[in-house]
Amino acid sequence: MDTIWQPDLSKTGRSKYLALADALRKGIADKTLMPGQKLPPVRDLAYRVGVTPGTAARAYSILISEGRLVAGVGRGTYVADEKPKRAKPADWPERVYLRSPVLPDAGQVEITRDAMHRVADRGDVVDLTDYPNREGNQELRSTLRRLLADLPVGNFDVDDIVLTHGAQSAIIAVLQTVLRGPDPVVLIEAQAYPGFRRAADLCRARVITIDCDEDGPIVHQIESAAREFGAQVFLTSSEVNNPTLRRTTPERRYQIARVARRYGMNIVDDDCYKVTPASAESYRALLPDLGWYVSSLSKSFSPALRVGWAIAPSGQASDLARTVAFSCFGLSRILTDTTLEILNDKRLDSTLSETRATIASKVRQAVNHLGGHDVKWHEDVPFLWISLPRGWRASRFVRVAEAQGVILKSSEEFVARDARAPHCVRLAVNSQIAAECFENAVDKVRTILDNPQEEIGV
Repeated sequence: MDTIWQPDLSKTGRSKYLALADALRKGIADKTLMPGQKLPPVRDLAYRVGVTPGTAARAYSILISEGRLVAGVGRGTYVADEKPKRAKPADWPERVYLRSPVLPDAGQVEITRDAMHRVADRGDVVDLTDYPNREGNQELRSTLRRLLADLPVGNFDVDDIVLTHGAQSAIIAVLQTVLRGPDPVVLIEAQAYPGFRRAADLCRARVITIDCDEDGPIVHQIESAAREFGAQVFLTSSEVNNPTLRRTTPERRYQIARVARRYGMNIVDDDCYKVTPASAESYRALLPDLGWYVSSLSKSFSPALRVGWAIAPSGQASDLARTVAFSCFGLSRILTDTTLEILNDKRLDSTLSETRATIASKVRQAVNHLGGHDVKWHEDVPFLWISLPRGWRASRFVRVAEAQGVILKSSEEFVARDARAPHCVRLAVNSQIAAECFENAVDKVRTILDNPQEEIGV
């Protein structure tokens, strides 16, 4: 490789990491790079072709996920051995994971690494020898306040923001803060994010499910549960219901807020999946004394950071911050400083834009191949909700898809254990596999949809 492979990326008009990935593919295809050949370390390759180490690492990661390269700790990176020709390309994975959304690396890895280096190079080591405290993360909360300024969540300031280890941690902390009595009751939608039920279970709360129509949760069921069971909290996602993608209409939100105010019921609005401007006011705006807004960086930047936040109702942030402090002492200074560096990075906007564009492209690709079937989707949400045709049950469909190498999530995972699940499956966008591989997996799903259960052999 030292003398015969030297890609020229100086004139490429596309992202350098994609151009480098294409050059590696071409070198493998034309045998310039032979099976079993060891490739140079990331830093050496970066220097050779005039890119950053992060760019070279991303190109390697893409080809490793495609099966064209293999890597081992301490061994380096090699061109994968050739395999016998099969019905599908040999460099595709045996199983395509479409069970949960996977973000593309549109620069997150490089931004995070650089942020960690900057934090490590600082001289204020005194701050790294103490337990975390709320004063120590004020600068990060101030930055979040600026970035979240346009959210329709009502008036709030820096002190209303409480940092947590991801949105799930925020939901649990809110429940721990507001639930009272020996038999607290929490409401969730009949088809909802499983983390809601798990959070309620951890807090020993009884869960009552609420049916929905096309406008959102049914108001009279919420009122009946609040009156009959004394429900203290309603957990919901008003902008993007996971898994149905349903958006609660503005009028329905007003109606639900009136019920909550009448019975003194808190509403926690989980807004993790929405990455474009909100369609209506959050419950935090409609219920300044009872509404909680929860989100995180997991679905927009990276789930690896585990940084989330809750915007508490007026005057209640100190109670929530105390709950977080009692449970985990808060976020470490290393984590909050790294996150602050990431949020202030000039490359962040372009990375987020590229991430959204990649997700939108994959969603459109899936919808184009699933035409004719009942599919709910939005370009800015990294999953699709597929209603199965007659002859299919969700659990059976998922097993058949898995036997053909496609991993999906059944509707049964989004309902209560004793509830009847709809005949639906969720197909999530995996943005770290090749477009052709994703397309092939969606085509398999389409074929299974087109052929009822009795016509499919496993």
